Amino acid sequence: MSITNPKRLSALALIAAMAVGACGGGGTTAAPTQAGSAIAPTTAPVSVAPASDTPAVLSGQVIISGSSTVEPISALVAEMFNEVVSADVAIEVTGPGTSDGFERFCNGETDVSDASRSVKQKEIDACAANGIEIIEIKVAIDGLSIITAGDNAAAGCLTFADLYALLGPESKGFDNWSDAQALATELGSKTQFPDAPLVVTAPGEESGTFGSFVEIVIEDFNEDRGQEATTRPDYTASGNDNVIIEGIAGSPSSLGWVGYAFAKENESRVKLLAVDDGESGCIEPTPETIADNSYPISRDLYIYVNKTKAEENPAVAAYVDYYLAEGTINTVLETVPYVPLAPDALAESQAGWTARTVKTAE
Repeated sequence: MSITNPKRLSALALIAAMAVGACGGGGTTAAPTQAGSAIAPTTAPVSVAPASDTPAVLSGQVIISGSSTVEPISALVAEMFNEVVSADVAIEVTGPGTSDGFERFCNGETDVSDASRSVKQKEIDACAANGIEIIEIKVAIDGLSIITAGDNAAAGCLTFADLYALLGPESKGFDNWSDAQALATELGSKTQFPDAPLVVTAPGEESGTFGSFVEIVIEDFNEDRGQEATTRPDYTASGNDNVIIEGIAGSPSSLGWVGYAFAKENESRVKLLAVDDGESGCIEPTPETIADNSYPISRDLYIYVNKTKAEENPAVAAYVDYYLAEGTINTVLETVPYVPLAPDALAESQAGWTARTVKTAE
C-alpha cells in the first residue's frame, strides 16, 4: 500500500478492537459498523451475500491487481479482513495501473481487478474470449486532482481549455507555460500563463487516471480540432502515484494530475488547483464537491471480480463480502481520503454482488 497516512494508526486500532469481537462465538466474525463517528464491533456475519458455503476455517489466496488509485482501498480492506475474518488468507494487492490490471485479469492471472475507470468493451471481450465473466462493483468516488508545486503562486485555477493547451496533443514541445498561451486564448481562455518552465509529471497510458483525464478533459476538444484523444507524449510518465508526487514537488513550476487521495495526502508538498469546466467557475476538489459532482473531474472507482473464481474460491467471495459489508469502505475511507458512495449507490453495489450480476457491455 502506497499511502502512509498517520490516521491509519487509529484505523488499525479500531481493527484490533473489532478482531476481539471476532474471537467470540462459534463461526461468527466481526464487521465494522458506523454509529455516528464511532465504530462499534458486532458479532453479525460480515457477508452481504449468503455465506453458507464458506468454511469455518477460511484459508487460501486472493490476488488483486490494477489501479494504483484503488490499490490503497483494497490493501487496507485486505489488512482489515486478515485481522477480522481470517489471518490464514494470503491477499496480494498490487497497483501497476488499470489497463495492466485488466490484461492480467482477462488472462486469468488475478481474482479481482482494481480500476479507476469503467471496463472497456474490448476488455470485456478479451475476458469473454478466455471464458471469464466479470462482476462490476463501484466502491468509491475520486476527484482527479490537478497539481503543481506547493509554492507555485502563479497557478491557482485552470480551465479545461487551459488544461488542453498545456497537456493536450497540440502542446507537444511546449517547454514554458507561456508557450501554451496562444492556443489557450484561441480556445476561449482568459488565463494568463506565467513565463516559467513547464515541467509535466503525470500518469502513463497504462493508468486509469490517464484514461479518465483524456475522457473528461481532452475529449472536450480533440475531435473538433482533428486531434487524437490523447495527451502530449513528451512528459515524465509513471504508473506510480508517489513518483508523480515527487516529480511535482521537485519542480517549482510543475504540472500534473493524480487521484485525490494522493494529492490530499501530500498537500503540504503539492498544491491542488481549482478547475473551471466553463460552466460553474473555479471549483476546488474537496470531499463535498467530489461527492456532489460539482468538481468537474470527478469519477467513480471500481473493483471487478472474476465470477468463476468467486464461486470456486471461498476466500475470494469472503473478501468481497467483507469489502461490501456495512461500514467497511467508509472505515477505510477515513484513512484513504476518497469519497464514500451515497447509501443508495452502495446498496446497488451490494445488490449486484449478491446477485452475481455479470457485466456484458459498457
